[in-house]
Amino acid sequence: MSGASGALNEELLVVDYLYGILGLSFWGYVLATFLMVEMTILGVTLYLHRDQCHRGLELHPAARHFFRFWNYLTTGMGTRSWVAVHRKHHALCETEQDPHSPKILGLKKVLLEGAELYKAEAAKPETLEKYGRGCPDDWLERNVYGRYTFGGIVLLVLLELVLFGVPAIIMIAVQMMAIPFLAAGVINGVGHHSGYRNFECDDAATNIVPWGVLLGGEELHNNHHAFPSSAKFSARRWEFDIGWLAIRTLQFFGLARVKKILPRPIVSAKAGHVDLETVRAVIINRMHVLRDYTRTVTLPVFRKERAAAGAGAGALMRRARKLLVRQPALLDEKSRARLDQILDRNHALKTVHDFRESLRTLWAGANVSNDRLLADLKDWCARAEASGIQALEEFAQTLRGYSMAPIRV
Repeated sequence: MSGASGALNEELLVVDYLYGILGLSFWGYVLATFLMVEMTILGVTLYLHRDQCHRGLELHPAARHFFRFWNYLTTGMGTRSWVAVHRKHHALCETEQDPHSPKILGLKKVLLEGAELYKAEAAKPETLEKYGRGCPDDWLERNVYGRYTFGGIVLLVLLELVLFGVPAIIMIAVQMMAIPFLAAGVINGVGHHSGYRNFECDDAATNIVPWGVLLGGEELHNNHHAFPSSAKFSARRWEFDIGWLAIRTLQFFGLARVKKILPRPIVSAKAGHVDLETVRAVIINRMHVLRDYTRTVTLPVFRKERAAAGAGAGALMRRARKLLVRQPALLDEKSRARLDQILDRNHALKTVHDFRESLRTLWAGANVSNDRLLADLKDWCARAEASGIQALEEFAQTLRGYSMAPIRV
């Protein structure tokens, strides 16, 4: 009997070893994997993205060290390389120099080879030098994280094998694929290809739904490109940024400080005198201004002109809505030709389109004096009010009422 009992104990020890010292159930392994992947995503979005890259969030040093170590374990990514590549993406978005634009490289390449594109760009010393400034350069970074790039991943593999046993092989595989696919692939690929747009920013960034729980709020990519330095990515009431929920939780425990969130203008019902405060409010809230222009001027005028054209409007007019809303720079050659045809044939649509583009020049110029900005806005409002197009006249009156709202974080 003693021999049989000893053999049984040995078998049990083997089973315990195979399933790790934690001995979780199947759903326990699933939950543990999910939580670890989510922690990695939070490390990327809170620490690398919102804190280090855009400075809209300031994490407590303890939180920074935790996320930096966790990212080292689960991704092997260095802070400076990630920040440099992402800043270059913003600076040169949708151009030949963009490290991962699906408009230039194609969606399939960015979706499936996003991690390779990141590594290739991160290996360029000029990228790190120009865009990687201000990142940690302490003893840990120089002697551990930067020196032994894959050391963290090796340590993670050993720890998970001990804790979870054989199932850790699958768990580690899921973790290793999560960031390359979800962040480097889905966000950088689909997030510049498909989805909806709250704001007509200068690039093709879109918001992706409904993957918020999986992507840490990064799926609200159009909102982020419209307001890069905002620590909060949601812009509309029904949008959910789980990263913002994490930030609020860290704030409660004194582990985070929000420095910037997307601005929201105050618009007076009565038209006021255009002054430098008006100019400042219009420029800072330019994404809101353009969105309101589309909603209250471009689309109403388009619907009116399409209705006036009746059944004979033709296919060109029926497809005009998207062309009129989108920035001309984001249209391909064929779409630009169609837009030109539409504008040549319709005076009202050409007028509202030209006024929108001239409004953009207000904040597009560099090193323009305050006096010039003020004079340009006054002139734009005066010309809009004399345009003979009611929607445009009313928008100009609204624009006069813009002022800055106090930012509460």
